[in-house]
Amino acid sequence: MKTRLMLNKGSKPSAVKVSLAAAFVIVCWAYSPIGIRIGLQAYEPGHLALMRFLIASTFMAAVALAKGICLPRLKDVPLLALLGFFAVSLHHIALNYGQRGVSAGAASVLAQTTPLFSALLARFVFKNSVNGWQWMCVLLGLAGAAVVVAGDRGLGQINAHGLLILLAALSWSLYFALQKRHCHRYDGLTMVCYTVWSGTALLFLFAPGLLNEAKQAPTSVNLAVLMLGIFPSALAYLAWAYVLAHSDVSRASMALYLIPPTAMLMASMILAERPSAMVVVGTAIVLTSVLALNLAPARQLAKLGKRNT
Repeated sequence: MKTRLMLNKGSKPSAVKVSLAAAFVIVCWAYSPIGIRIGLQAYEPGHLALMRFLIASTFMAAVALAKGICLPRLKDVPLLALLGFFAVSLHHIALNYGQRGVSAGAASVLAQTTPLFSALLARFVFKNSVNGWQWMCVLLGLAGAAVVVAGDRGLGQINAHGLLILLAALSWSLYFALQKRHCHRYDGLTMVCYTVWSGTALLFLFAPGLLNEAKQAPTSVNLAVLMLGIFPSALAYLAWAYVLAHSDVSRASMALYLIPPTAMLMASMILAERPSAMVVVGTAIVLTSVLALNLAPARQLAKLGKRNT
């Protein structure tokens, strides 16, 4: 069966619907570090990642049954497993362990450094040219990330947790690079489903002890984990695919820069977290550098875009 997902090609949705979908994505992904912080109150990082994606996998299976997806070709199974490793397994294990020592707001900022790592991958892995403007943006962004890490817990409390969040961002940039090169093989829903399912399968390494931990966790924590599995890990991806299908990709991507301030606002309301002045300054540096990297003149962006061809 090779039923393909169709994203309302027959009718163009209103700008209001697309904007509402983008706002939904921002809120979902801004909630992710907050949900992780709550989940870590009762779950080990590996258990939390597996529980989150067991929920997401089940949800995506229901969507796949309703919409219909094609079966993967046997030769593509290693690629799909690699996508699952970078997008789900490594990314979320690094994220969960990192958030043991990094606030939810700071984690949301560090996670936005993915474009910086994409530029580094373009130069050192894919051997594409990176010009002076792009190097300046990358170095400025990494300096901003260092300010966020230092300011989150104080200069005397710097540890490896912030580096783990950056590892999660690097892992996501690797997934993004691979996915962009091979997305022509399957439609969006099919790629998301097999990425989530393969990444979840790899997380079964952490299955021992998960059931007992889930039984002992407070109801409020399990509810937060349930929301993690359904909203940031499943519905947000479907909503983002809808946004990208009905709007300009570069303009839509700009909305993602609202995630860190939204996460900080939500963290202040739900977790009573207050970012320090250094974190705010570091946030401004990181977001400015990433924005500058994406707003580079057309010729520069064209060169950077070669990494995805």
